[in-house]
Amino acid sequence: MKRSKKFLSLILFVFITIVSVGCGNTVQKSETNDSNSTKEQAKPVTLTVSAAASLKDSMNEIKQLYTKQYPNVTINYNFGGSGTLQKQIEQGAPADLFISAATKQMDALKKENLLVNDTIKNLLKNDVVLVVPKDSSNVKTFNDLTGTDVKKLALGEPKSVPAGQYAQEIFTSMKLTDKVQSKVVYAKDVKEVLTWVETGNADAGIVYKTDALVSNKVKIVAAAREDSHKPVVYPAAVVKATKNSNEAKNFLKYLSGNDAKKIFEKYGFKFGV
Repeated sequence: MKRSKKFLSLILFVFITIVSVGCGNTVQKSETNDSNSTKEQAKPVTLTVSAAASLKDSMNEIKQLYTKQYPNVTINYNFGGSGTLQKQIEQGAPADLFISAATKQMDALKKENLLVNDTIKNLLKNDVVLVVPKDSSNVKTFNDLTGTDVKKLALGEPKSVPAGQYAQEIFTSMKLTDKVQSKVVYAKDVKEVLTWVETGNADAGIVYKTDALVSNKVKIVAAAREDSHKPVVYPAAVVKATKNSNEAKNFLKYLSGNDAKKIFEKYGFKFGV
């Protein structure tokens, strides 16, 4: 009888020990899981991206994909003429990432030491085209801009809009500057040029191919020769004043990846800069 009691006591001791160890491991695992969970919960971040107006459609689509993958990141875009965006950054406007439609504006900010230099990269290429309203039939070439059918020719403001600068170079190359200058009306960015042509407020306009492709109210009648203007290159860089350097670099890396590339190509942009 005594032996039975001792045996039962021993079994009870072993059982209690096993249960205690098990509970300890459970608590330890729970604490570890909680720790890992905390690490995985990235802090909320808002990125301000100043980007050329011609990127609006493609960048908005990319934003949807990116924020699904990184739900802690909110992306606010500031679209406009590249020269205007450059001035804003120079004056201290908040921006984490800058994407220009020409190297001129990026080079200026680099010279002023306002960019993280090792992040500067040429991201995309584009083409310059002549567009007219969908139902127009009399303008088919750049030379036709000198005719009486074109009373208003919409261009981006050359001082702040790269597309306007490219247009000037094209006219100079084709010796058309003096013949079309009196017809020119200047817009604040390339999207406004497109709108004026769409609504018939301008008889023709010079925009990027990517802008023309998203509109069903205009048609492309001519593409500028590549040797008639500087290459249309879109450089990008992280702004030095950013408080979200890692997140800005991560988004820039994403813009160079395959998912973003598919979207850019869908809108007519080219790679291989």
